[in-house]
Amino acid sequence: MSVRVLIVDDQALFREALATLLEVQPEIDVVGEAANGEEAVRRCAELRPDVALMDLRMPVLDGIAATARLRAEQPDVRVLALTTFDDDEDVFAALRAGAVGYLLKDVSSTRLVEALVAAQRGESVLQPSVAAKLVARVARLPAESPRPLATPLSERELEVVRLLADGRSNREIAKTLFLAEGTVKNLVTSVLSKLQVRDRTQAALRAKELGLF
Repeated sequence: MSVRVLIVDDQALFREALATLLEVQPEIDVVGEAANGEEAVRRCAELRPDVALMDLRMPVLDGIAATARLRAEQPDVRVLALTTFDDDEDVFAALRAGAVGYLLKDVSSTRLVEALVAAQRGESVLQPSVAAKLVARVARLPAESPRPLATPLSERELEVVRLLADGRSNREIAKTLFLAEGTVKNLVTSVLSKLQVRDRTQAALRAKELGLF
């Protein structure tokens, strides 16, 4: 089943170019476009996309506010931020608002398609530079004594969580570790369970708190 995507960006030329790029991908079905956050919320209600590919800086209603509204009103729609900016405040505001991922507009088409497919599954997808910012912020937090894990991570799971912290997708992890993608998916599920977190971003932060890398 293809991923139903709504493209949200205030630049018409960028929306059109991105739609043209994605429509030739068999995994993707572009169901519509929106020029601002207010329109995005309305179009999501009409079209029920799996993923809203959301720019952040837009008129009328910005992408962060739109993400928060979608999370509250239409939680089945996953939001994947796609923007030019990776400054700390935008990154953390988007993730706090409920975005499942954060990519920059210089991302490759292959990586973008992988991210959309992952977002449909509820996986967090982060640009490596964004993942590094999250890890760096955790490193600056006051030191506490985190709860130890009830079941320690295996050596293979430790390798996986370190790659998650670098913002790698399941496919990239599989290539790096010479594993089948299905095996990596199972390892990620196990990591989330052992760390008692919901998504890949939280897994990276929890692992950093525990000093696992």
